[in-house]
Amino acid sequence: MGQLRLEYTEHAIHVMIERGIAKEWVELAVLEPELRVHDRNDPEVDRFFRRIPEHGNRVLRVAVNTVVAPWRVVTVFFDRSMRGEL
Repeated sequence: MGQLRLEYTEHAIHVMIERGIAKEWVELAVLEPELRVHDRNDPEVDRFFRRIPEHGNRVLRVAVNTVVAPWRVVTVFFDRSMRGEL
């Protein structure tokens, strides 16, 4: 995996712990997304999507503020609406 430096909001850290989402999965989704789209509600945020085989191939969505340096992970969750879309 290439070099990636991310910052995490308190919210992102909280939900990662609460939902059992590994930091490695988040970084992989951002570094090698299967899909990347602009957030329709926030022009500074991109959404990164990637299936996680270790979690039943569920789709992880990572919302990242890509305008700041380093990029800031805003939130992360398994997106049920993306099931079967990737």
